[in-house]
Amino acid sequence: MPVWTWFGLREGRGTTPWPQRPGPDGQDGVLGLPRLDATRCLGAAGGCADCASACPAEAITLAYGRPRLDYARCVGCQICTEVCPHGAFGVSGDWAFGVRDKADLLADGLASETVTPTGSEATAADAELAARIASFGRSLHIRHVDAGSCNGCESELQALLNPFYNLHRLGIFFTPSPRFADLLLITGPVTEAMREPLLRTWEAMPQPRWVMALGTCATGGGTNGGGYACHRGLDGLIPVDLWLPGCPPNPAAIIEGLLVLLRRRPQRVQGGRHAG
Repeated sequence: MPVWTWFGLREGRGTTPWPQRPGPDGQDGVLGLPRLDATRCLGAAGGCADCASACPAEAITLAYGRPRLDYARCVGCQICTEVCPHGAFGVSGDWAFGVRDKADLLADGLASETVTPTGSEATAADAELAARIASFGRSLHIRHVDAGSCNGCESELQALLNPFYNLHRLGIFFTPSPRFADLLLITGPVTEAMREPLLRTWEAMPQPRWVMALGTCATGGGTNGGGYACHRGLDGLIPVDLWLPGCPPNPAAIIEGLLVLLRRRPQRVQGGRHAG
């Protein structure tokens, strides 16, 4: 008997029941993205701009004397939680979260109303999305394009296929050809050398098709975006259906983002504010 067969029989099933049923997600004790409570910030009135000055990704800006945190650019370095003298930025276990509208990644830490479609507009949007989801059935085939990443996101994508997460059990598969793909998953800030291959891949996909920006480089450029040889992510290039920041987002966050896209899990963040 091969040693791995014997090992598997001895250990039993190694796949987590999450997210289909309660169970471990593999991220216990992992430090997540910082949370912002702008009510604790004295801002410009106190002569403080330490958070914005220290942020290496330019994810923090000051608006009307208050900090604003753009999760699309946040790399989760936690420097803001260390330098803020008022405790406006706090550590959390919130891993990266997927959103359909990029505006939901911008947090000012203050309560605000979330504008949602109403009436016939909402009905038409929901009907169109329901029709697109129905066209995929219960499966989803992904074509991944590395548009200049550091390979941090790729290491997390590889983990999706290990026995613990076993992505295939959810009916989600990777495919090498855009001709057979439902979703174009993009990592990296989009270097000039990868711009044309990326657009050609998107154009080669059959309709209906989705696009997912994975990782802070794809959602906002990260620390390397901008300049003559590198775009600041996918803004202005192709339409994006789901934005998932993180540097990199962990496997559980990627699975949750895919299920949010398929409307099999609710979106946890609205207007930069966490649900829990």
